[in-house]
Amino acid sequence: MESKRILIVEDEVPIAELLAYGLNKEGFEVAVAHDGAQALQKIKDFSPALMLLDWMLPDMSGLQICRTVTEDQNIPIIMLTARSYVEDKVLGLEAGADDYITKPFDLREVIARIKTILRRQDRDKGEGGQEEVIHIADLTLYPLEMLVMRGEEKVNLTPKEYELLLCLIKNRGRVLTRPMLLDVVWGYEYSGDTRTVDIHIQRLRKKLGLGDYIETVFGVGYKFIK
Repeated sequence: MESKRILIVEDEVPIAELLAYGLNKEGFEVAVAHDGAQALQKIKDFSPALMLLDWMLPDMSGLQICRTVTEDQNIPIIMLTARSYVEDKVLGLEAGADDYITKPFDLREVIARIKTILRRQDRDKGEGGQEEVIHIADLTLYPLEMLVMRGEEKVNLTPKEYELLLCLIKNRGRVLTRPMLLDVVWGYEYSGDTRTVDIHIQRLRKKLGLGDYIETVFGVGYKFIK
């Protein structure tokens, strides 16, 4: 099986080396960038399947890089940061990050999170043998390509936004609780922090104009109603 490419963006050399060592042992192909400029260049040259992104970098913030990357690319991003406040976590998710790990971290947890994201991405790309195109309002979804079109225009969704949208559509008419969506889309519990789901729902509504389609069931979760 082809090894997956992981880009580590971390200015603290010991942490970058630890991550690279652990990921290499797991069979990943790894590249390292120590600042934002290097990161943006390596994204072009290395074409990573996933990026581990430190919040604090010497030339620009991880949030800036996250926003830049998610504007036109479909690369899963896991933010690494010493910030542990919920507000910071929300900022990272709103910037387009798919996951958030606070320092100090257990290397085994980082690897597990990476594998979960990549496994789900592979599953969504490989489901079915023949692509089933989904039409909703002015949207067209091509599941095998993880592609969403709004009319003639491509909509750039992060991997987690796409997975969440697909989950809602496949369960249209059914109320999905926030913990259920966390489990299905993220693959693990966020220690009870269901704001992750709410933030991604807000982003989907904004990007796709789905305010009339994704119904909030107050105190419970969400339902795709058309």
